Amino acid sequence: MTNKEFGKNLEKRSRQFVVKVVRLSASLPDTPEARVIRYQLTKSASSIGANYYEANRSRSNNDFIHKVKICESEANETIFWLTILVELNWEVESTLLFELKNEAKELIAIFTSVGRSMKKKIKEGKG
Repeated sequence: MTNKEFGKNLEKRSRQFVVKVVRLSASLPDTPEARVIRYQLTKSASSIGANYYEANRSRSNNDFIHKVKICESEANETIFWLTILVELNWEVESTLLFELKNEAKELIAIFTSVGRSMKKKIKEGKG
């Protein structure tokens, strides 16, 4: 798989993650507390996909690395909000929460690896 194919696949995976999170968010209760969590969860999850999309269109390798680091950070925040939902024990599908937390963890691992790989290329003068 080429880097370009990998990037497109990761964009698609990130986008699918956002769609699942938005669907979960839409199922939350309509209370002031749930609205805050819905907003924060949707914002952090959507930022993952948006920043990776931008990373693939970055102007420089350093810009790419910066945007990928944002993806990592936003995925971590998404895990935080998903964990809050678990702890609140609201009527949310626990299987879906588990699936989304695992996907966010996998995305973090991928973004970390991608960022390190690019840093290594730059250091070796190949980037």
